[in-house]
Amino acid sequence: MTDSSLTTARIGVVGAGIVGLSVARRLQLAMNVEVTVIDKEGTVAAHQTSHNSNVVHSGVYYPPGSLKATLCRRGGELLRAYCAERGLPYEEVGKVIVALREDEIPRLFDLASRAKANGIPGSRLIDASELRDREPHVQGLSALLIPGTAVVDFRVIAEQLAADIVQKGGHVILGHPVMEIDMRSSAVHIATDAHEQVFDHLVVCAGLQSSLLARLAGAASDPEIIPFRGEYYEIAPERTDLIRGLVYPVPDPRFPFLGVHFTRGLDGHVHVGPNAVLAMSQEGYRWGDVQLRDLWRTVRYPGMRKMARQHWRLGAREICGSVSKSLFFGRARAYVPDLSRADLVRSGTGVRAQALHRDGTLVDDFVIDHQPRVTLVRNAPSPAATASLAIAEHIVGEMADNDASFARRVR
Repeated sequence: MTDSSLTTARIGVVGAGIVGLSVARRLQLAMNVEVTVIDKEGTVAAHQTSHNSNVVHSGVYYPPGSLKATLCRRGGELLRAYCAERGLPYEEVGKVIVALREDEIPRLFDLASRAKANGIPGSRLIDASELRDREPHVQGLSALLIPGTAVVDFRVIAEQLAADIVQKGGHVILGHPVMEIDMRSSAVHIATDAHEQVFDHLVVCAGLQSSLLARLAGAASDPEIIPFRGEYYEIAPERTDLIRGLVYPVPDPRFPFLGVHFTRGLDGHVHVGPNAVLAMSQEGYRWGDVQLRDLWRTVRYPGMRKMARQHWRLGAREICGSVSKSLFFGRARAYVPDLSRADLVRSGTGVRAQALHRDGTLVDDFVIDHQPRVTLVRNAPSPAATASLAIAEHIVGEMADNDASFARRVR
């Protein structure tokens, strides 16, 4: 029940990606608040939201009970319902995680157990014969089938969320970067390149710029966001029949990134990849996108140097795959022998915001910090888009738990 004696709280959300927009919408639904979303780009969903595989993840890879697993499962359910409610495309194409070698079989069994523990419906192990029935051009010894895995268009979903926010009286301010965050005892003052805003509370969901905004808010520099560029190929249109759904590798625990996989999108295009190479700027979508200030911040961060010493072989392998189509093709053809080199054509790229601790360890789970008058999403890796509506539930719930003034505003 809303306390009618309370004035309407002013909440600012920095970041118009799918997480920030989901948080803003959830605040409107759950509390008596006035919400303003601010983003430096001229459109919503300009970065990670619109530069990913558009897969609604099942949660199979995440440890049972982890925040990732919990929010991924809940987020997938909410996303499916939201797409149905708004008439947005949501297509279940199914996914197979394929073991090519005998040494991958035990890890595949572990994934099957994890899928069961995470409550993923319909997941089961299939043999090589059933794999061929489902994906005739894919080879493998065995696979884990997750039939309910779906694909969507996260950019379209983000645009709908923004429209919902405005329709409910909120504001979405685009094209204006946040330059200063001034934390005062009674309010948070935000300065952009064009104006100032005053809020009772600020939520930062800034993706690749999370570390920069955290520093502006006076937070610690650990973890730091390190940008990694993912480069995709796609299968030529006349050969997309080689893949019917989603084909993924068995994760190798020695490596922090998944490796080459195949994703059929809503438009019928089949993307292959991505690899993962260090980006030369925080939003470096090409090798030529170099920002010396960003690069210097990356290489001087102690955690980056420690991670590089540990994973330099993987880094060299990914760089070789970036510059050599033949190497990339060889990795892809291991799963699809009928694939020819001419079937692969260059496609888009994305930049992943990878949080890293000072000791060099990768931050694998969601990290959300609550401070007086500011909430910082410090790390929102995949499956953040899938989990976005559940992440919003989680953040708003914690805001109410941590601050009595918000608890009184819960509807």
